[in-house]
Amino acid sequence: MKETAPMSLDPLLEADLAIRIHAFSAIAAFAIGGFVLWRRKGTTLHKALGRLWVVLMLVVATSSLFINEIRLVGPFSPIHIFAVMTYLGIGQALWAIRVKRDVAAHRANMQGTYLGALLLAGAFTFLPGRRMHDVLFGPDAGWTPSLIVIGAALAATGLLWRRLMPRAAD
Repeated sequence: MKETAPMSLDPLLEADLAIRIHAFSAIAAFAIGGFVLWRRKGTTLHKALGRLWVVLMLVVATSSLFINEIRLVGPFSPIHIFAVMTYLGIGQALWAIRVKRDVAAHRANMQGTYLGALLLAGAFTFLPGRRMHDVLFGPDAGWTPSLIVIGAALAATGLLWRRLMPRAAD
């Protein structure tokens, strides 16, 4: 039986600055966003942590533009589409709550950004050869742990999406 390396932050701590900023901001946004999105709304705490989450998500999206290890279109790859989606989702959410006072649209955009930009996009950072795979499983772990984590993340995203979508009236 092949032994794998224990979990280590070394691959992340030794990475370029843009990658470190991106990863640590995404981890913080994941935790804070989960708290904000599923707690009581409209409170001072919700608003303060929501603003922090927006700043973190803008840092995550912007720092991703400086990570160009996979180059398919100039310096970019298809994963960079999530940066654009993050900017659009946050922009629409802020427009909805600030200008239109549309709480439902605000909620839908914030939840969609959380699910798409953090859970869905984040799931694929655990593929073999990617830095977060090496952090969590070690560089020699192979596909099995990746597929388990990615499958769980995709299932969680799907279940949350289904739970959060408004139900059609019968």
